[in-house]
Amino acid sequence: MNQKPTEEEYAGDAGEYIRLVPDGNIIDNLLAQKKQMTELLASLTESQAAFRYAEGKWTLKEVVGHIVDSERVMTYRLLRFARGDQTPLSGFDQELFTSPFESWTTAQLAEDYLAVRQSTITLLSGLPEEAWSRNGTANNTNITVRALAYGIVGHELHHMGVIRNRYLS
Repeated sequence: MNQKPTEEEYAGDAGEYIRLVPDGNIIDNLLAQKKQMTELLASLTESQAAFRYAEGKWTLKEVVGHIVDSERVMTYRLLRFARGDQTPLSGFDQELFTSPFESWTTAQLAEDYLAVRQSTITLLSGLPEEAWSRNGTANNTNITVRALAYGIVGHELHHMGVIRNRYLS
């Protein structure tokens, strides 16, 4: 899939992430991120992974956990819409999804990330062409399968920028 979603395919915050995604095949982008994240996690000490750049901010582990859990949620939505399910889906409280990661090791985070990312790649690789333009409602917002896929990549790009600028600088 090489075609970026148009602005008619999403609303709200999704555009912030989608605009970050470089042109090219979405699967190639996912694979490049998989390599980059795997290398990052392998390079971190447990102390670095537990770093919080300011009071009230997530640790680096929590940021990575947030990336993974958000991908889980987005991929679930994508699957439902790709299969033609028009049931409106609710939003989720991202703060609730960071709680377990403080006690995880970087190796556990890497394993979880790789499992979720490979599942996303497998799902997207098997989608028929017509599924990419299907849409549904999530968090009271209409969005296409294509926009969700690009949103997954853009969301990670956003947070990797934060990691580089706030955690590793």
